[in-house]
Amino acid sequence: MSGGAAIPVLRSAVAEDLDAVWALESSVFARDAWSRSMLQEELAGENRDYRVLVDDAGVVVGYAGLLAVGPEADIQTIAVHPSLRGRGQGRRLMRALLDRADEGGVREVFLEVRADNPVAHGLYASLGFEDIGVRPRYYKPDGVDAVVMRRALPAQPVRATAEEDQQ
Repeated sequence: MSGGAAIPVLRSAVAEDLDAVWALESSVFARDAWSRSMLQEELAGENRDYRVLVDDAGVVVGYAGLLAVGPEADIQTIAVHPSLRGRGQGRRLMRALLDRADEGGVREVFLEVRADNPVAHGLYASLGFEDIGVRPRYYKPDGVDAVVMRRALPAQPVRATAEEDQQ
């Protein structure tokens, strides 16, 4: 990751991003990381929309994915390089996916978040997601529960302003 303070560019993911996305996935999620082949299937899969954040050196520093089928969608994954956490980049990725879901006629978006991740849980709650259940021992190999969350669309405006896109 470059040391510059430039705001990462948000764009649609392409097949050529696979290695960079997998490298970030592996470093952020370690034992919980998806395999490279799983990520390859996700990036190329039907009904999926993946976005990446790219720094001024061309390095992928964040990504997120959505699977939308009919009126329902799932946030598949989201990761931001540790150096960018707390700077609104996770929110930026989530807003892009929620905008895409809304544009596609989705009426409900679901996600799972580790029960031991209050920062992510707080982000999702601030975007209008509500807890609807728990999946015991969902995250392997640690056996951490997943909190299932749901957001109805359009529940509240989520479109990023031009100013927010620059943050």
